[in-house]
Amino acid sequence: MPTYEWVSRFQRDFEALSAEQQRAFIDAVAEFVEDMKAGGPFRPGLRVKGVRGVPGVLEMTWAPDGRATFEYGQSIQNDEPHVIWRRVGTHDIFRAP
Repeated sequence: MPTYEWVSRFQRDFEALSAEQQRAFIDAVAEFVEDMKAGGPFRPGLRVKGVRGVPGVLEMTWAPDGRATFEYGQSIQNDEPHVIWRRVGTHDIFRAP
């Protein structure tokens, strides 16, 4: 089972989302985890890809103007992927992904 953590900035970003946006993000994360457990690739609707100009940081789409950035950390459980969530919100998060 993949593991995760989030940085404090992610927590602040998430709390600033509306309840509807939070639900949409959580639903997208469920699909993200399903794809990880299946060994990938990620479904096209999540549009997981690298953030241009920021090596090692990736983005995931969770709504038409909803993005989240993450990176992979060191595995902490049986060589399973470990995701570190960095930012969540609109395209504005790319100013400091």
